[in-house]
Amino acid sequence: MTKFIDSPYVETMREVTYQSYLRYWDERNGGNVSCRLTAEEVSPYEDVHEVKSTHELGFDASALAGQYYLVTGTGRYFRNVTKQPLLDLGLVKISEDGQSYDIVWGFEDGGRPTSEFPSHLMSHIERLKVNPEQRVVFHCHPTNLIALTFTQDLDERYLSRLLWKMQAESLVVFPEGIGVIPYMTPGTTEIGKATAEKMADFSAVIWPHHGLFASGISLDETYGLVEVIEKAAMIYSQVGAQGGIIKQEITDQELKELANRFEVTPKEGFL
Repeated sequence: MTKFIDSPYVETMREVTYQSYLRYWDERNGGNVSCRLTAEEVSPYEDVHEVKSTHELGFDASALAGQYYLVTGTGRYFRNVTKQPLLDLGLVKISEDGQSYDIVWGFEDGGRPTSEFPSHLMSHIERLKVNPEQRVVFHCHPTNLIALTFTQDLDERYLSRLLWKMQAESLVVFPEGIGVIPYMTPGTTEIGKATAEKMADFSAVIWPHHGLFASGISLDETYGLVEVIEKAAMIYSQVGAQGGIIKQEITDQELKELANRFEVTPKEGFL
């Protein structure tokens, strides 16, 4: 049997967190990621079957009972994950009653999952209702997207349309648009609940003046979703740097044609 550190899940997590750091999405200990694994995917590894410690969740996660999550640690720096995954990553298993979790791998210096872990799990629960293949919740701080939340109306239709019109890829990648919650204190149950409610309708949710919560079926897909959203926001920032006068744009009719071509359905009422 092999060690979990050699698994493709740890390898991809190391790569994604480091690339996110290089893009300035996750400065210092900002940002966190969780990836759902099944018991079948975890069972081949010999070092994940002993409980190191058990911790209360503080909310009911029984919808995820028995599921495993590979998750970044609280207070950890994304730039370090690739060098010390045994310290900065952990594999946890949700208890059968959904009230606690067991650490079964990683966090070897006594670490714990990100303080946003309850928010992650709440979002996982909602996204699984939308797509049973859902795996990943990724929280990061994309610079240009955060800047938009200081200068633009915090309206889902308005921001979705703005991002769709900056590049053709946007509508294809996130046709449901982008959700927005009010500014709230991070690391709380309240922000987790507010985000999860939006995750019922959106795969990505803006935390104004803070960052983005994104979801997908794999680490690569979710990272790609953030890339596209941030690229659209970056283009808008560049438009502003060039004077801010838009002389031509992708029209609503062209967006509809784009949706038809790629067989996606824009959120009702946004076009």
